[in-house]
Amino acid sequence: MLRRLAILVLSLFIASLVLFVLLRLLPGDPANALLSVGADPQQIEAAREQVGSNLPLSEQFLRFLGNLLRFDLGTSFISGAPVGAEIAARLAVTLPLTFLAFALALIIAVPLGIVSAVKADRWYGALISTVSQFGIAIPVFWVGILLVLVFAINIRLFPSGGFPSRGWHAPLEALRALALPVLTIAIVMSASLLRYVRASTLDVLGSDYLRTARALGAGFTEAFVRHGIRNGAVPVISILGIELASAFLGAVVVERVFTLPGLGSMLLLGIQQRDYPNVQGVLFVSTLLVLLVGFAADLTQRLIDPRLRDKARVAS
Repeated sequence: MLRRLAILVLSLFIASLVLFVLLRLLPGDPANALLSVGADPQQIEAAREQVGSNLPLSEQFLRFLGNLLRFDLGTSFISGAPVGAEIAARLAVTLPLTFLAFALALIIAVPLGIVSAVKADRWYGALISTVSQFGIAIPVFWVGILLVLVFAINIRLFPSGGFPSRGWHAPLEALRALALPVLTIAIVMSASLLRYVRASTLDVLGSDYLRTARALGAGFTEAFVRHGIRNGAVPVISILGIELASAFLGAVVVERVFTLPGLGSMLLLGIQQRDYPNVQGVLFVSTLLVLLVGFAADLTQRLIDPRLRDKARVAS
């Protein structure tokens, strides 16, 4: 765990460095966000001093890193509001959207993936596999538009977009607003996840330990539940970490389709306004969450499979 924590911290440092450098490579000066057309040289210099763009890049990075260590993501150039507080408010939309979509995708993909592998010789097993292939090829925004057309415009069961002004103080309205975005992400994610569950289940079905358990008198269901699921879950968990991270990043696109006030709209607005603190803050928090998901997936694999812990002890 200490080694994984060290890798996590190092990865976060490298990601911060890359993020800082890439944003500084963009054309233009961050101070332009504070200036109006026709600003004189004194105003330009004052704006550059205010945002710190007149300092050497090394000093700017050290200041940026020092602020991160104090959990200070800076202040928006445009609104003057703390970026951290704005991100926290936006995460109240993005995180529930991500986790609800991920949970729904699991509920859909895991049983269907197992059925499509166990019943691969039946027509419905082949049908499930074929439909999942189509699901992988469909863009997430197209699914969102289609769901809006069916459930918001034709049936009028759910709103086509937006989020209640009272937020989660109106939980039923909030859940209705998230219903179509959650379903959009879950459909696309479950199609991809189903393929991995199916492949892992097929490996289990052809394994020696499952045949041995059957030869010793265990029924198929008993042998599969006691020996197959745990072994088959190990490779899938690493994929779950990737899929959860993808769901979080995919929420940025889906929020735009459904006009949700999450991190996605904050990022796009920050890019349009050249509001560097907002862009840096959103990208840093997104990177941090993705790295934490990978860290959690790695630890979960070691908890489930003792062979990975044994390998780690031998390597150390």
